[in-house]
Amino acid sequence: MNLHPNPGAEALRLSDPLSLPVAHQSIAAALRHAQERGLRVSVAVVDAGGHLLAFSRLPQAPLHTIDIAQDKAMTAVSFSMPTGALGELMSCAPEHVRTCLLLRPRMVPMGGAFPLLVDGRLVGAIGVSGASEEQDTECAAAGCHAIT
Repeated sequence: MNLHPNPGAEALRLSDPLSLPVAHQSIAAALRHAQERGLRVSVAVVDAGGHLLAFSRLPQAPLHTIDIAQDKAMTAVSFSMPTGALGELMSCAPEHVRTCLLLRPRMVPMGGAFPLLVDGRLVGAIGVSGASEEQDTECAAAGCHAIT
């Protein structure tokens, strides 16, 4: 992994674990998507272990979106699936399963986060919070597509 402050194209390869330059590239794409639509969001990227790798927030994004974006990313990486899909699965689950999962800290089963996969391997996740569920999902998708 190249940690040079001015990375070249080599540092942006996704064959290695998720690098900081790639995480920043993903966040930049998600924020650009949000800004073009006048949205105020927070964006978080976590590594495969769910540890925060990079974060940014647009001016005037509500403060609670900071934690929610991180928690959405954590949820996506821990289940290796988009948080919107997890929410749909949970709606079909027995009530005791839904209750148990929703009581878990950091569990956010609503749209706005995607796992980041490289060659089928989980390397991290991106989470967005601050707009509607659909808009958060669109921003996260923009961040995901920018690096895959």
